[in-house]
Amino acid sequence: MGSTTPPDLELPQRLGPRPKKTPKSPREEQLHLLSSLAPVQTLARIIQPCYGPHQRQKFLVTAQGDIVCTGSAAAILRALQLEHPAARLVREAAQAQAESIGDGAAFVVLLAEALLEQAELLLRAGLARTQLREAYSTALAEVLATLPSLAIRALGPLEDPSWALCSVMNTHSLAHSDYLAKLVASACWTSKEPGGSFKPERIGVCALHGGTLWDSCLLPGLVTAMRPCGQVTAVLSGARVALFLCPFGPARPSAPATACLCSLEDFLMSKRESSGLIEKQVGQLADADISVAVVWGDVDAEALALADQRGIMVIRAESRREIVYLSEVLSTPLLTSLLPPLKPGRCQGVHLLKLGDREAMVFEWEHAGAPVLTVVLRGATAEVLRGAEEAVYQGIDTYAQLCEDPRLLPGAGSTEMALARVLSEKGGKLAGPEGPAFLAFARALRSLPKALAENAGLAVPHMMAEMSGTHEAGNFLVGVGSEGILNVDQEGVWDPLTAKAQGLRAAVEVVLTLLTVDEFVLAKANPRPQQTSNPDFVKPTGSLPPPARHRVSSDCKTRTTQARSEFPRSAWSLLRGLLAVPPPCPRRFEASGLVWAPGRCEGPGSGSVAQPSGGYVGLLYPASAGAPRPGPDRGRDVAGAEEAAGEGRLAAAFLGRD
Repeated sequence: MGSTTPPDLELPQRLGPRPKKTPKSPREEQLHLLSSLAPVQTLARIIQPCYGPHQRQKFLVTAQGDIVCTGSAAAILRALQLEHPAARLVREAAQAQAESIGDGAAFVVLLAEALLEQAELLLRAGLARTQLREAYSTALAEVLATLPSLAIRALGPLEDPSWALCSVMNTHSLAHSDYLAKLVASACWTSKEPGGSFKPERIGVCALHGGTLWDSCLLPGLVTAMRPCGQVTAVLSGARVALFLCPFGPARPSAPATACLCSLEDFLMSKRESSGLIEKQVGQLADADISVAVVWGDVDAEALALADQRGIMVIRAESRREIVYLSEVLSTPLLTSLLPPLKPGRCQGVHLLKLGDREAMVFEWEHAGAPVLTVVLRGATAEVLRGAEEAVYQGIDTYAQLCEDPRLLPGAGSTEMALARVLSEKGGKLAGPEGPAFLAFARALRSLPKALAENAGLAVPHMMAEMSGTHEAGNFLVGVGSEGILNVDQEGVWDPLTAKAQGLRAAVEVVLTLLTVDEFVLAKANPRPQQTSNPDFVKPTGSLPPPARHRVSSDCKTRTTQARSEFPRSAWSLLRGLLAVPPPCPRRFEASGLVWAPGRCEGPGSGSVAQPSGGYVGLLYPASAGAPRPGPDRGRDVAGAEEAAGEGRLAAAFLGRD
């Protein structure tokens, strides 16, 4: 009697389990249905170690040969030289996230890679691309609708923001992150306008070598790593600032110029004219009451002496970024010539400040609203200063986001696990393409806390199982810590809601774009003309001579032996010029291994190379075979050509008339 037990649910053939076959060669490996998956996976493998507070550093070798040690995903993406369009598209989305939000570049790359990997599996299962795109869009809408319910904390208008900035800044600087967070929180709170608005550009960051991070401080005004060039080192009141993107002195044209001086009087006249021009330019600045000139370029000694006489402080900027930032703060334009600006920058005072063994320039002024402050960072190495500077900028950007939307989400991967649980519950109840797509989206979200656990050196399967069980029990405030799971509320690990939502949108948008791409087609590069290595070869610059002087007769015959197959096709392209103007002596073409030997033909030949009297013959033979033996006539005659052709040493024989 047959069994009445119903059979197990039969899956389609594409969804059923298949035995894994070990490919014998790389060619036997199964190709991806998504051509963009492989390059995005390669990019994600590079960025994954830089995700989270336990990120690892990378040594970057720039195009100039400089070595930079950094763990910032945005900096690594900028330094990478990518060729695949899909990888470039993902990098563009990650950089846009970092520029607009301040952080989240690694989040976008890893989530995009996980979504593409899940999309590959769904496509192999038979889901259409259009259905997959619609299902991913529906899943994103569900995720964005669930996010506000997970935001259980918010920054109050009169609350100290240091607790909200500490976890964000801890990602870039593990050492003294609490102290830096309090420093940034104090700067943001002080520079906040009375109306409640906050402008990040009112807070500057100055990194000075020497000391430790505990020596970092907050100073009023704008502090820059500049130095005065002359004797004037301070303007205590009523400073008027001009910014120049040119040398402070006589103009130096980019094209080389040589002065033609015939006598001593000409030299003295030229010197007086140059000195008069410099004195006129400095005098114009003094007449316009310019007391501070910031220059990004060379400073001439004579112009500097005149500026000292007029009481003008000349400051040389170390980088273009400093002078551009100073232009934004002072609201004065950057000039390309030594002319007084129509609207100079106004400061209460500019003076030199010594911090240990380092010097910096301080621009102070009084604003009607919020003051301008500078976070001065100290550190022993460039890597420490770079990490601290990135952490400070991240804290400033985070506070700007919290001023617009104060809601905070639990961090350390707990939000991703909570969203994955919601999508899994709804995906198991949905029919059609939305159900598998929701489950795939949930698996992609779980890959982010998995990456955090891998970077922390934890046992990933045990960690993920413990987190999943805790979230299924209803506690979504559990994330990934350095030694295991942690309580996000007790440890104070929070992420801004706006940053998380923007990162999800950016990752899904780039995935939806790549799902529509069927194939990447490269434009064929134009072939470059081959250049011969023979120094005797002269490329014709004009048109060929008239055909009346050296014309190839209509009854010209060519006999080619088997030796022709030994030479490249590029060698035969040289014959057109040789037939038009026969050279007076043999020439050797090193690039092709041929020798051209022209000659006269005084009498009729025999065989297939017969030629009337009064013509010429050109022989093309391999250099390794030796030249054809000459006959009784002048040059290389027809008899020699016939003999060489019979012996197989002749490549071609060209016959013609004068």
